[in-house]
Amino acid sequence: MSDACVPADLLGRYATGDDLPEETLWVLEAHLERCPACRAALAGAIEADPVLPALVESVRVAVAPRLGPGRGRLWGLRHRARRAQARWAVPAVLPWLAMTVAVPLAATLLEAAGPGDMPPLLLLIAPLVPVLGVAVSWNRWTDPAHALVAVTPRAGLTLVLRRTLVALLVTLPPVVLAGLAVGTSPARWLLPGLAFTTVVLAAGALVGVGRAAAGVTALWSLAVVVPTLADAGDPVVLDAAAAPGWLVVALAAAAVLTHFRDRYRLDRS
Repeated sequence: MSDACVPADLLGRYATGDDLPEETLWVLEAHLERCPACRAALAGAIEADPVLPALVESVRVAVAPRLGPGRGRLWGLRHRARRAQARWAVPAVLPWLAMTVAVPLAATLLEAAGPGDMPPLLLLIAPLVPVLGVAVSWNRWTDPAHALVAVTPRAGLTLVLRRTLVALLVTLPPVVLAGLAVGTSPARWLLPGLAFTTVVLAAGALVGVGRAAAGVTALWSLAVVVPTLADAGDPVVLDAAAAPGWLVVALAAAAVLTHFRDRYRLDRS
């Protein structure tokens, strides 16, 4: 008697590629990741089919030479490390994150080499750095495997937040250090940066993270960066008095993100 939790007919239909409802596929694939008994029953269903075993064997023969020997403790450690990394970030994003870090560093050099009355260029750019990091962490244009990842059972807001956290951990420390080097306190831009990040994630559930990040960047540039550079003044919206307003924006965006969190299960990035 089988110990599988899923009915045998459903596993058989899944094994042969029948057109199952989308919500059934989500639940079934997520369950198969956690249940060895059902995976074993699925393997039995594949072996019982007259066509599938030959198909699976042909795929294995074609792919095996590219996978290496697949044995040994070192191979196992590398495999587990890559699986863990895939839950948080992908190698293809790292060059884009490096470019994101290079933006505030370039602004720091320009500010340090410029005249004393130059507007605080790094302060104007710093709130956007987390936004750029979030944009490259969940985007079809920067991740070649995005289409595959976005339709897996584990995809969704949790995966997006994991990659966002990695992006913030990579981009924020260099900006903080650069700001301290030119006398720009992180306290002035960290809360606006958090608000922008939350807004991008909330809007990204509706229009895609890349589009949301581009929209926030364009609005901030037109409304704050360009006028501040033109007037050679200090941005009032980054003063301590504006902190409550940024906190309200962040909380409101978090509420919107919570409401539309299921939209990240669709490929809208």
